[in-house]
Formats: sequence, C-alpha cells, structure tokens
Amino acid sequence: MTATPLKARTGAAVGTEPLGERLLAPVRDGLAVTGRNLIALRRVPRLLIFSTVQPIVFVLMFRYVFGGVVGAALHGVPYVDYLMPGVFVQVVTFGAVNTAIGLATDLQTGLMERFRSLPMARSAVLSGRTTADLARNVFVVLLMTGVGFAVGFRVHTGVWGYLGGALLVLAFGFAMSWIFAVVGLAVRDPETAMAASFPVLAPLVFASSAFVPVATMPGWLQVFAEHQPVTITAGAVRALMLGGPAAEQVWHALAWDAGIVAVFAPLGVWLYRRAV
Repeated sequence: MTATPLKARTGAAVGTEPLGERLLAPVRDGLAVTGRNLIALRRVPRLLIFSTVQPIVFVLMFRYVFGGVVGAALHGVPYVDYLMPGVFVQVVTFGAVNTAIGLATDLQTGLMERFRSLPMARSAVLSGRTTADLARNVFVVLLMTGVGFAVGFRVHTGVWGYLGGALLVLAFGFAMSWIFAVVGLAVRDPETAMAASFPVLAPLVFASSAFVPVATMPGWLQVFAEHQPVTITAGAVRALMLGGPAAEQVWHALAWDAGIVAVFAPLGVWLYRRAV
C-alpha cells in the first residue's frame, strides 16, 4: 500500500496546503489503511470464517445445553430471546482481539516502519485497523442474526428496534477495538497479544448479563457485573430488540463507548509513535 505525499495532493509545499486539505488528509489516510486491512480479509477468508465459529458454538451450547436451567430465572422471557443480544455483544468483544493481534503482527513484520516512512497521518494506522474491524463486525452481526433466527430468536420491536440494537453493538465493538489496539501496541507480539487479551475478556464477558441474569450471581460479583460496559450494552440492546424502557440504558452504553474511545484512542496513538 502506498500513500500520496502531501505535496502531490495539493501541488503545494508541505505545511502550506489549505486547511481543508490538512483536515481531510487523516480521513483519507485512514480509509486507505482500512482498505488495505479489508483486502487482507478477502485474500485470507479463513480469518473471517474461523472468527465466526466460536460464537456459533456459544449460541448452540447455551441455547440447547444451558437454556433449560437459565431460562427458569427469566420469568417467562424465552431464553433464546434473552441470549442473542448478549451473544451480539460477546461476538464483537471477542472479535476485538483481532485488532491486538493484527497490530502486533504488523509491528513484528516491520510494516509499521514502512507506514512511519510515508507522509501519512499517525492516527491513520490505528483508525484504519479499527474501522476495518468495524466492517468485519457488520458481517459477523448479520451472520449471528441468521443463526439466532434459525434457533428461535425473534425481535419483538420490529426492524427499527433491531437496527438500533445492531448499531449499538457495532459502536461498542468499535470502542473495544481501541482497547485492544493499545494491548497489541504494548506487547508487540501476536501470541502475547492473544494471551494478554484473555484476562480482559473473561471478566467482561462472563461476569456480565450476556448469558445469565446478574441476579443469579453472588452478591459481591453483582456489584461489578451490574456496572461494567458489557452488561450495560447488552441490557440496552435487549431493551431495543425485546421492548421496555431503553433511552436511559442506551445513553449509558453510548457514554461508555465515548469514554473508552476518548481514553484509548490518544493512548494508542501515543504508543504507536513510541513503537516505531
């Protein structure tokens, strides 16, 4: 992948290009890196295929193995309807690990040095990676929706409720990608990035309402589970797809997304500058 030098973009010396050009250049650079990462997915489709196997297994296992036990605590709500919004959130949370692995791989292979030598925005490498993972999440969420309908999941609020919930899931996945971008840049090794991600993933996903109600957990764990972002996002998605008061939960979920990006995006750019 190559980037167009700033001088060639405007026909002017670097630093004298118009303000609009300087503002748009990082966006174009980010889109160029996004395209590069999406081409990699197209050329190695196994990466996309195997990233969808795990959530499908989770759906089948929880739907048919644990559904009878957990469903008794839901007071009439079909467990599959409770489960699928949590699975959507789980899918994008686990998928964010690909951001860490991808960035660590690029560091290890020397690609980051090539990017650093190009006249491109420093933020473009990270924004391009997280945006490509956002595009991948669109496909995964659609696939998991089909799997969910196949095992009995139904949206109670119509198409707009589903779309609102899906967009909220994608926003959360985008925010989580920035957390794992920092992990990948910090450890600089793909295998270490995978190992370092699990201590973050496990408490967020399994100590949440993604698969079971928080009320079924021990009291000391409920304090954490009720206030962490996976539970809040899953609850908001359920309210949008199944019905019930949603506005406050949606705002809380969006506040988590904005806070995560506000903290980890600058930290990721800072680590990128230091890494290369």
